[in-house]
Amino acid sequence: MLGERENFMFMPKISNPIDDGHYADPESRFYEGKYWIYVTESKAFKDQKNLTVFSSSDMENWEKHENIVDMSDFPWIWGAVWAPTVIEKNGKYYLIFASNDIHADEDDGGLEIAWSDSPAGPFKSLLGKTLVDDIYNNAQPIDAHLFKDDDGTVYLYYGGWGHCIVAIMNDDMTGLKPFPDGTYRKEITPENYVEGPCMIKRGDDYYFLWSSGKWNKSDYCVYYGKSKSPLGPFEKEGTVLISDETIARAPGHNGFFYIPQSDEYFITYHRRSILDTERDARKLCIDKMIFDGNKIRTVKMT
Repeated sequence: MLGERENFMFMPKISNPIDDGHYADPESRFYEGKYWIYVTESKAFKDQKNLTVFSSSDMENWEKHENIVDMSDFPWIWGAVWAPTVIEKNGKYYLIFASNDIHADEDDGGLEIAWSDSPAGPFKSLLGKTLVDDIYNNAQPIDAHLFKDDDGTVYLYYGGWGHCIVAIMNDDMTGLKPFPDGTYRKEITPENYVEGPCMIKRGDDYYFLWSSGKWNKSDYCVYYGKSKSPLGPFEKEGTVLISDETIARAPGHNGFFYIPQSDEYFITYHRRSILDTERDARKLCIDKMIFDGNKIRTVKMT
């Protein structure tokens, strides 16, 4: 058993997509008695100037909070503000997001970090500069995911261009902390990794999820692997999300909610409708994700 469970099932009446707008790259958290989904505003890179978060007390009715970052604190950012991740630590909320779609170490931008006293923001710059501003091991600094382990250690996973990097955040979240061997970053790229890392800890197992395929094509999907360590290695064990021509295409870049009272999981992700071929027409969705023993079943999209 993973702790005491009450005899009930959490059954929200979810209607997908949860909003008519174009949103992508959801990161999902439960803070201050509410469910929060932090998202990219899915539009042309030059028009991605800020981030949005949706909040709900029941996972059915969602309130939209726009422009949650004080972008005046980031004068070097021209756009490509995307893929947020948030973690609470010592009563404060820390937000990491990608900026400027950098392609070289000389480019301004990378992974930015901001903080707030509220999960709704506004988020202010923590450093006055970029947190990760270089191309390490050929991993573009995008698609960050923060994971807090049971001992309080906060891991940072990130990376595009087919490479995934892991690091440890220091105690005040102002930078990276060295591993025991003195290095600050390690590559942990699993098979068919493209982007969108996400970590779930269940019991003593670490389930690592990642997106594969082309972000705007039907082969976009989510795989998972399992390890006894947050550093892996993670071998591909199964498929979590895949296109269904009767429902939607290109599901990927996921977050998740865990309901401890009933030991249930809900996956948040973006996808494309079958008929809408517009480049940035990604929709925010939620569905049940089921663990079958030590495996994750392929999600049935609704």
